[in-house]
Amino acid sequence: MPSTRLRPPPPFVPGLLLLLLAMAPPPPASAVGVNWGFASSLSLPAAQVVRGLLLPNSVPRVRLAAASSDALAALAGTGIAVSVGIPDALLRPLASSTKAAAAWVHDNVTRYSSSVRFEYIVVGDEPFLLRHGQNFHPFVVRAAENVQQALVHAKLSGKMKVLVPCTADTFQNASILPSKASFRSDVNKTMADLLSFLANSSSPFMVELDPFLSFQHNKNMSLDYYLFQLMSHPVKDGQNKYDNYVDASIDALVTSLTKAGFSDMDIIVGRAGWPTDGAVNATPAIAQSFMTGLVNHLGKKSGTPLRPKVPPIEMYLFSLLDEDQRSIASGGYERHHGIFTFDGQAKYYANIGQGPKSLKNAPAVNYLPSKWCVLDNNKDLSNVSSSFSSACSKGDCTSLLPGGSCSGLAWPGNVSYAFNNYYQQHDQSEDSCYFNGLGLITTVDPSVDNCLFPLAIRTSAATSLHLTLPVLLLLVLWFLHCLYIVW
Repeated sequence: MPSTRLRPPPPFVPGLLLLLLAMAPPPPASAVGVNWGFASSLSLPAAQVVRGLLLPNSVPRVRLAAASSDALAALAGTGIAVSVGIPDALLRPLASSTKAAAAWVHDNVTRYSSSVRFEYIVVGDEPFLLRHGQNFHPFVVRAAENVQQALVHAKLSGKMKVLVPCTADTFQNASILPSKASFRSDVNKTMADLLSFLANSSSPFMVELDPFLSFQHNKNMSLDYYLFQLMSHPVKDGQNKYDNYVDASIDALVTSLTKAGFSDMDIIVGRAGWPTDGAVNATPAIAQSFMTGLVNHLGKKSGTPLRPKVPPIEMYLFSLLDEDQRSIASGGYERHHGIFTFDGQAKYYANIGQGPKSLKNAPAVNYLPSKWCVLDNNKDLSNVSSSFSSACSKGDCTSLLPGGSCSGLAWPGNVSYAFNNYYQQHDQSEDSCYFNGLGLITTVDPSVDNCLFPLAIRTSAATSLHLTLPVLLLLVLWFLHCLYIVW
């Protein structure tokens, strides 16, 4: 990649801060991990992610969003602890058929179990998310039970546990006080079944935290509360005081578990992070403050007011890489949670296992030629708005949103950004820069300051194919199972 394309270095960490980071109690290597998702149109090869990012940065554990054969093959023999996810789309077929569950375990766990250090199977993405309604409630626990049964039959149940991730809106309510929390009434029946399943298998409860979304919704809470900064007026909840969002969220879960009769269940934080783009207050500097506070807080092992000296047994940072295909139902910032850019370049300092040392970027990234697609100002621009809308609807324009890194682009720069994003997503094919004759391919980098016009990397469709093929096979199995019942 030409030197002119290099992203500005991560925010400078002053020497005093580096000293404090070095003096702070380091988190136990077994306690911190990172999420690795695959919802990206511009993906580094899995082997390069493992050999170029995870291993050089001493990442001890990783949570895969789905069972990618490329990722699992690359993780083989590394010693990195692996949690592998099952998408919500598979919950119904896995719940309906023990054969489907056995097939999934065979294809995605058993065949790799001799060389991959599996730790958890995470059933579902966000099955209890409020906006999903009850779409997945009837299937999630049964799917988890069938996967557990398949592991038992494969003689692997002693090596890994089955979990179900729960978003914070599963138990948090209108009050910010942990003592007022309880599981939502619409999930009570399913939650009782899930908690019994987890208890019977001695599995922890996995919670997904979204501090940025909470910050946006709770306008009366200061940013300091979310960044682990000292507060002159901490939140009081009876005799307990809370000076950060994470402790309050965990104790809200503890309260909910206690009310449900499972007060001693271990907790894993399956997601916690801060975005760097796509919204106001989504910046690398603020993300660095959050991540530093989070990891150092976990390392102190101070626990929470309701569980002093008992911190979550593990915490997974969200996330490793940006993903430009993630849902933006919560906001455009969802595509910018990566500690690294899509091409493996660190956006800020975070301790993901390497300690106070700087993060190592992915080496030898293989970029496509230095070509960009921009708006041709010499053409009739009377219909440019429709082309702009089309490019954004099919590509990713979240950096143009208010507060985003490219929000300062005026017309026609914002149109060029949209055109180029679509063009790069389609591997710089000439017809993807047509836009009714308004597109122009140029070799002059149109980036402005911190607003970088992306340049695609050479990759293959192997990862996405490996992600979708098991889904299709399981859906076929489920369909055949349903036909058998009918006949």
